[in-house]
Amino acid sequence: MTRLSTLLDEIDSGVVLLPEFQRGYVWNRDQVRGLMRSLYRSYPVGGLLVWETMSEDITVRGAAVGTGTRQLLLDGQQRVTSLYGVIRGTPPPFFEGDKSAFTGLYFNVETESFEFYASTKMAGDPTWVNVTELFGKGPTKYLRAFPDVDDDTLDTYIDRLNRITQIANRDFNSEKITGAGKTVDEVVDIFNKVNSGGTKLSKGDLALAKLCAEWPDARKELRDNLDRWHKAGFRFSQEWLLRNATAVARGRALFSSLGDVSADEFQSALKQSVNHIGTFLDAVSGRLGLDHDRVFMGRYATPVISRLLQLNGGGFTDSAHRDKVLYWYVHSALWGRFSGSTETVLQQDYEAVERGGIDALISNLERARGGQLSVAPDDFAGATRGARFYPLLYLLTRVDGARDFGSGLQLRAELLGKLTSLQVHHIFPKALLRKHGLERNQINALSNFCFLTQDTNLKIGKREPSQYLPEVQAKHPGVLESQWIPTDPELWHVDRYLDFLAARRELLASSAQTFLESLRNPEAQHEEIALERLQVAEEDVDDPRAEQIRALISTLESRGFATPDIDTEIADPVNGTELAVAEAFWPDGLQRGLGSPVVLELDPEDADLPRLEELGYQVFTSVDALLGFVENEGAAAAGESPATRELSSESQESALESEFSQRMRAVYDRGRAEAGYNATYFLGMLSQYGPKETAHRLLASRRLSDGFSELWERGRLDLTVEAVVLDSRFSELFSANEIAVAQRRLEQFGYKS
Repeated sequence: MTRLSTLLDEIDSGVVLLPEFQRGYVWNRDQVRGLMRSLYRSYPVGGLLVWETMSEDITVRGAAVGTGTRQLLLDGQQRVTSLYGVIRGTPPPFFEGDKSAFTGLYFNVETESFEFYASTKMAGDPTWVNVTELFGKGPTKYLRAFPDVDDDTLDTYIDRLNRITQIANRDFNSEKITGAGKTVDEVVDIFNKVNSGGTKLSKGDLALAKLCAEWPDARKELRDNLDRWHKAGFRFSQEWLLRNATAVARGRALFSSLGDVSADEFQSALKQSVNHIGTFLDAVSGRLGLDHDRVFMGRYATPVISRLLQLNGGGFTDSAHRDKVLYWYVHSALWGRFSGSTETVLQQDYEAVERGGIDALISNLERARGGQLSVAPDDFAGATRGARFYPLLYLLTRVDGARDFGSGLQLRAELLGKLTSLQVHHIFPKALLRKHGLERNQINALSNFCFLTQDTNLKIGKREPSQYLPEVQAKHPGVLESQWIPTDPELWHVDRYLDFLAARRELLASSAQTFLESLRNPEAQHEEIALERLQVAEEDVDDPRAEQIRALISTLESRGFATPDIDTEIADPVNGTELAVAEAFWPDGLQRGLGSPVVLELDPEDADLPRLEELGYQVFTSVDALLGFVENEGAAAAGESPATRELSSESQESALESEFSQRMRAVYDRGRAEAGYNATYFLGMLSQYGPKETAHRLLASRRLSDGFSELWERGRLDLTVEAVVLDSRFSELFSANEIAVAQRRLEQFGYKS
């Protein structure tokens, strides 16, 4: 048995450490609350597994001091880290993760509940006690903290606080793995078996674990480079960088090929791959204008290019060679070269590079595409910024001389000066297209996008193209052509919108084909261009769905969940077929490395849901459903039961509350009958919480509900809960803040009561 206080002291003294092959801290706040609740109630919370070794060859994280026996934590990292963080108020020395998961935990001495600090709920209320401060001060310091309670109640409060501080004296069952002959491979295997329900080590982690034994700073070196690229606007994973280093070191796709690579050799390969990636990013940004993560397509082409540069002496032969490599890169991304069996395709391309350099790579891709590489009008038929051809539209804007509608200047940083922040502009405003009954994918068609400065976008506002395009054409001749806008004025009217899209796709495809062929043509002019970086601002949120997703991501991040990829294509890993363009995608699970990949797909009719589920993805087709899942999982992790209302009889309701209840139920009935919307989630809330509490919960949420979004799409915001709340007859049932929230939401999306 190991006492918790002793364990924490041993962490401080460098006796208890974390083996380098372990991933970082991944728990969220609900799991921390659940652990503290269980310990407070003396529930079992599991034991620890420790590898006891005197070997100094094992790479560890933590404050290792001196020599002698070291205890490496194999099972229990998440629990021990959480307790160390809550009790000490700081992460342990081996920490790697998000410390907000255990920072700011409070305990309510009256309700005996654990929650993280919320100013609106806790400020000025002495019954909420900071748990970390409690461990530092001890319970007797709180004898004067509750001046308004009687002695018996004070005794109860102090007793409850004392039960919390006694957690530090809790004994944990600790099993030990001993034996001088144990190897890292054997211990890693034990770790994976013990953690079969948690975070397993990937093939990349296993390869890195062995290398870290010889080069302790390997993981840090990887992280430092990833952080540097992140600051420059590119998000890459550790596995991705490791693939590049493996390509340089061995020219092999499988991480197992690193098995016989020495630490010195790997260190050199990593340094060279970082240089090759830098060379490639400079070319992609400076020549193609793909200067930020949203438009950096086909990232798994990068290891192939790292291998090519390694075999070519570390750089491009000349500008013509660079452009030919970029030609292959763009086409490999457009056609999803690495969307299927990534390792198989990577190996094919590594072998092609060895055999014949860039020409062999292009031949490989041409064969895979049936003999030719060309861009057709229908390739621009996708919708949203998750479409595979969105980066190509941005690329053309940067390299083909696209000009701003307002200033007439090319969209280049050195010309635009302070107006360098671009924004996606809908040529036909979304509100206009909705008014005329166009479907969501038609409204968000890629060929309805162009890029303008924020200033110009704001000045155009929601005017119809038949109004503002003639002005642009007269003021800045040639600007429309530079943005591939059809110049037939008849196509600028909303009744010809679909014809406009078809005509613009023709122009975009022609421009794309011309530019890409110029990259490949040795006789073309291969300029030493260095396009300066442009900032691209997010679109203004002008529809409830976009607001829902923004608020969802913000809510999940604040609770310790991973940041998703947004508007992203999900391909079949077997054949590369597009399965969905998801609004949000968590490829490593909501908690990184734990659980299945999670997909939020709000247009299920456009996705292959059966195949996604067959592949083991958790698929959600509404924001409410995903949040409901998270709430239930969070309640379970915290050891709580989902809240259920106390059913009150009709006689206990006032006449006003009874009328409000009828109106709330009518929201569901009328939405179904008049708007064709079956609000099943809302109906469930009414059943679980009752009408009044349902309204309170919807107004307290930072995000809009599915019902609000769906009714807005149908032009029936009058059937929303927010509209019912604004009825003056019910004003006394809600606070001024709740009424203000309802009014703000409705006004934001164009409804006037």
